[in-house]
Amino acid sequence: MKYDFSAIESKWQKKWDEARIFCAEDHSEKPKFYGLVEFPYPSGVGMHVGHIKAYSGLEVIGRKRRMQGYNVLFPIGFDAFGLPTENSAIKTGIHPRQLTDRNIEKFSSQLRRVGFSFDWERVIDTTEEDYYKWTQFIFLKMFEKGLAFRDTAMVNYCPHCKVVLSNEDSQGGKCDICHSDIVQKSKDVWYLRITEYADKLLQGLEGVDYLPNIKMQQVNWIGKSRGAFVNFGLTDTDETLRIYTTRPDTLFGVTFMVIAPEHPIIEKMKDRIENMAEVEAYQTECTKKTEFERTQLVKDKTGVCLKGLCGINPVNGKEIPIYIADYVMMGYGTGAIMAVPAHDERDYDFAKKFGIDIIEVIKGGNIEEAAYTGDGPMVNSDFLNAYDNKADSIAAMIEWLGEKGIGEGGVQFKMKDWAFNRQRYWGEPIPIVHCPSCGMVPVPYEELPLRLPPVTEFEPGQGGESPLAKLDYFVNCKCPKCGGDAKRETDTMPQWAGSSWYFLRYIDPKNGEALADMDKLRYWMPVDWYNGGMEHVTRHLIYSRFWHHFLYDLGLVPTAEPYAKRTAQGLILGPDGEKMSKSRGNVVDPNDVVDDMGADVLRVYILFMGDYGAAAPWSDNSMRGCKRFLERVADLPSLVKGGEVNTKLESSFHKTLKKVNSDIEEMKFNTAIAAMMGLLNEVFEVGSITKDQLSMFVRMLCPFAPHLCEEMWESMGGKGFASLAQWPEYDEAKTIDSTVELAVQINGKVRGKVTLPMNADKDTSLAAVHADEKLFALVDGKTVIKEIVVPNKIINIVVK
Repeated sequence: MKYDFSAIESKWQKKWDEARIFCAEDHSEKPKFYGLVEFPYPSGVGMHVGHIKAYSGLEVIGRKRRMQGYNVLFPIGFDAFGLPTENSAIKTGIHPRQLTDRNIEKFSSQLRRVGFSFDWERVIDTTEEDYYKWTQFIFLKMFEKGLAFRDTAMVNYCPHCKVVLSNEDSQGGKCDICHSDIVQKSKDVWYLRITEYADKLLQGLEGVDYLPNIKMQQVNWIGKSRGAFVNFGLTDTDETLRIYTTRPDTLFGVTFMVIAPEHPIIEKMKDRIENMAEVEAYQTECTKKTEFERTQLVKDKTGVCLKGLCGINPVNGKEIPIYIADYVMMGYGTGAIMAVPAHDERDYDFAKKFGIDIIEVIKGGNIEEAAYTGDGPMVNSDFLNAYDNKADSIAAMIEWLGEKGIGEGGVQFKMKDWAFNRQRYWGEPIPIVHCPSCGMVPVPYEELPLRLPPVTEFEPGQGGESPLAKLDYFVNCKCPKCGGDAKRETDTMPQWAGSSWYFLRYIDPKNGEALADMDKLRYWMPVDWYNGGMEHVTRHLIYSRFWHHFLYDLGLVPTAEPYAKRTAQGLILGPDGEKMSKSRGNVVDPNDVVDDMGADVLRVYILFMGDYGAAAPWSDNSMRGCKRFLERVADLPSLVKGGEVNTKLESSFHKTLKKVNSDIEEMKFNTAIAAMMGLLNEVFEVGSITKDQLSMFVRMLCPFAPHLCEEMWESMGGKGFASLAQWPEYDEAKTIDSTVELAVQINGKVRGKVTLPMNADKDTSLAAVHADEKLFALVDGKTVIKEIVVPNKIINIVVK
């Protein structure tokens, strides 16, 4: 069969669309399978091959599920709000709405050309009003429950993008969008109280099937720790400094305290602090540093001692100096820490620099040389000296603190509340009105969506305020509660908002009365398999799980967890082995591959290039090898001879199908393709294939190369679509070889091989050796000392 990929692919894509074979059916009696991929941000440059890899894994699994008789929901949509489109609008003067529509059209065309089996009747766009109406609805529900709140805080601010960024969006001290350095700035910020759900997010991980490293990253990001809250007194005052520590067992070794430069106690005690000018100068310097810079372990230790104010160690009554230092943040713990230099490396370095006492309280190291951070017997610790390990010492100290009324056991989380606003135009308007009489008032639900007003100027103000703040007709309004003059909130939501619940909207994308119908949610949820990038497991994945848990608590969704399973794909590197980027000139455009070699070659190569979960470099040579493979597949019909069983290939076919079947489920796509390549080689060596065997091969390959397989299926008289044909089943008995080749050792050296029936007994095995002229000549006329036969393994004969 001639492999005219261009004609074949357009033909079958049209037929699939006309027959609606990839449209999921609500409430079908078939078993359901909901496969989810991370919907793309539709940038102006279009798709890259990384998108193809990201979607190809579940594409194969979803196609296999359809062939296995499942009702498959495999949807696609577009996460289209965000800074890149707005920045492009500022440069070009084209409205973000127009840019977004243009980009979505381009992405959709590219996705269709590759032949993905998405349900195109359920496409969503987070920027459409009938979608973000429900994003605003969820925000208002959080506001009602106290989970959405506004506060003044030092925030991560990108001067280039003029936006506030969450910790997740500014890792490494860089803006996630433009990669500029982040600065600290005091601003009024909207937060979502994700910390309220920290325990639920941790507990939920116990009942889901996530890759171990995905679970671990989530656990580490949430960062739950157990310890104690302890109240340190201040000299000559009733004020206290409350600290949290995971090591209350080391309290007798506390020789100084450190508080954040922003700690409110400084302003409260400024009349007592003798070097206030020095303190204020240090505070000013700290505002110029990002949180990332401030919290780095490997950096010069800086700080200022608060002269005239000391802390009191509550366990021994000793006065200890208090320092302010940039590495202590108000947003972590209580904004104050106790310092035990003998047993903490950062405290040790700080104490050495500032000449502070170092007191050993755990035996085992040499504190003259370095801090000792291991376990051991307690020393210099009064009643704790009776203990020889950390766990018992911590428990005893927490009990003692409680008895004395100066502290108690507690839990803290590393994760902070989610900064949830942007001072930009292209995002969901926050549906809140600020009234001088009533305070913050939610926009009534019946008035949702609060629409983005049309604008021609998208540039944020110099003070970092949203472009919406310039629009008097939008800002000035009436209070929904009292009817008085009020002003609208002008910040918009971050891009993560729309992606925090999109998997629910796919289930009921046109519902105007609810975010999704509950009966449909009960049928489809949870998502059976979610695949995405590792870069999103501490942002999107945590955020969307948080929103889902919240909706579950409201009774709006039927499952506590949204995703039953989560896997990840690796990056596609450039031909030079480096990450693809325009500046390196190593970007591969999938359109070029489809034009030159066809969508099926692209699909097969992307999954054949290496372990799906690992990074792999692009190779044109390997891709050409995949093209030759499909060209040979297209020639298989010429080898068909009769419908009878071809015994030479029967076992190989069933072995290959068994391997492909399991490899797909384990996302070992490269070895599944390699197995089919090996089988193809065997077929051509034998020189013939039965019609049934061709049918099996075509159906087995169909999830990977569906266009070619549909054409072959039609030409061989197959009913309907190959994409909906029954997935072939292997016979376990036929995966076991009927014969086996055994090495024959004579006096410890391999002298030849014999072919035997499986599980042949000793007599049959030795008879085969004697029947082989070459082997028989080596033992003929000699005395046999020993004959060892290990069935299906080896034959060993000792003679002299």
